[in-house]
Amino acid sequence: MDALHDWRQPALPDLDRAGDREFKAQVRGHYDRLAERRDGWYRRNRRYHDYLEVRLRSLIPAGRSVLELGCGTGNLLSALAPSVGVGVDLSPAMVEISRVKYTGLTFEVQDAEALDGERRFDFIVASDLIGELLDISAMLERLHAVSTDDTRLILTFHNPALEAVLRIAQRLGLTMPPARQNWIGPVDAVGLLRLADFEVERVHSGLLLPALLPGFHALADAVHRAPLLGYLNTVNVIVARPMRPRPRVWPLSCSVIIPCRNEVGNIEAAVTRMPVMGSHTEILFVDGASTDGTVERIEAMRRRFAGGKDIRLLHQVPASPYPDPASVAPDAPVAMLRLGKGDAVRKGFDAAQGEVLMILDADLTVPPEDLPRFFHAIASDKADFLNGSRLLYPMEERAMKFVNYLGNKLFSALFTWMLGQRIRDTLCGTKALRRDAYQRIRAGRAEFGDFDPFGDFDLLFGAARLGLRILDVPVRYRRRRSGVTKVRVVRHGLLLIAMSIVAFRKFKLRGWVRKWR
Repeated sequence: MDALHDWRQPALPDLDRAGDREFKAQVRGHYDRLAERRDGWYRRNRRYHDYLEVRLRSLIPAGRSVLELGCGTGNLLSALAPSVGVGVDLSPAMVEISRVKYTGLTFEVQDAEALDGERRFDFIVASDLIGELLDISAMLERLHAVSTDDTRLILTFHNPALEAVLRIAQRLGLTMPPARQNWIGPVDAVGLLRLADFEVERVHSGLLLPALLPGFHALADAVHRAPLLGYLNTVNVIVARPMRPRPRVWPLSCSVIIPCRNEVGNIEAAVTRMPVMGSHTEILFVDGASTDGTVERIEAMRRRFAGGKDIRLLHQVPASPYPDPASVAPDAPVAMLRLGKGDAVRKGFDAAQGEVLMILDADLTVPPEDLPRFFHAIASDKADFLNGSRLLYPMEERAMKFVNYLGNKLFSALFTWMLGQRIRDTLCGTKALRRDAYQRIRAGRAEFGDFDPFGDFDLLFGAARLGLRILDVPVRYRRRRSGVTKVRVVRHGLLLIAMSIVAFRKFKLRGWVRKWR
């Protein structure tokens, strides 16, 4: 395959895959235990499954070849009456039941995220599956190998607005409880498909929640087109087709900026786990006057990988060590007061030599293994600005405090409204953009001022003002393994509010004033 078109993700090192393997084993065991009860739940929720069968039969003519991912006990695949039907499921117990019930179909034990096979299908169905996957993008990537130019991919998934209702139903035993749940909306799914080179043809939602309740079926049918009631639809359905030819991935060089202060325990992992991307990968550490040996560890990594990896070190201030910026006296030198991630990002971007610029937080709560997806999306011109999103997949325990999570949700909704582009996670430190796009943002920085301590909003504001194409990239958020967080909830929360006021004045209030005039 031409290297410029190879979108396959590199194998993850064992350091990062051990947790994934443990999780998959837990999921397999979960559904093996529930396999015998699966058909009982299927019958109990007959209205829901009838709706899915009718809807999918309207999209898939009988007598076509169909691959179903996450087939369970095979009921949906059988209802589609395929000429060739193949169902795959992670649970051996589910697959064994399917084989006994539907002898004319083929069922295999496989992981949808590591799908293996060469046969190509007319239709690929993943019904109620993407909400349970560890890595949706990995599954979508595998589907290109079993698709033709005319293949149609059909995804069905629950409405995230009904999360509370569905959780209650699961806890009461009314529906089969999932091993995990990604609460994905249609916009999220469309973004994931776009990143994986699928073109969306149709997005549909249906089946009002009251239709699932006894005695409300007729009422739901009568009012299903009423305004605002779409928020009560239970099911989202997306039809997509693979892009052919796939967009070209240009062999650009890239720089990964890693702001760090007192992160000695994470430096080696950041270097050893960093994937090779594009024509050249530069790792640029920007140190904020560390006092714990971080600088010495970076220098050791430079010597260890000399001639192998391009590792650079940049100091935010010309001399070190300095004390913790929080303890700096009011009359301290200006250079000391300016320590912070935002300043580190700006200095790193200005010194970087790559054509694609990326930020990776030194705490490694976002795995370095996720960075190739950012690079490929920029290098194939899917977007101008990529913003990491930690809020799609479930996080590791203790990865984010609840108050931080609520603040993230609040500021994400606020910034989406103000900027006019959907921003699911404003505070994720992982971002990527082309060098020329950054230079345009830097040239207009005076529009908002230079007081962003994080570096995230400086970039988001600038990208939105320039009308750049902003796209969320879901990342797997892990808990910190070493060091301590630098986030101060109260102090930084007040700064976020101040920046929100600035953004409101620049993006909303100014527009309203012009309109009134």
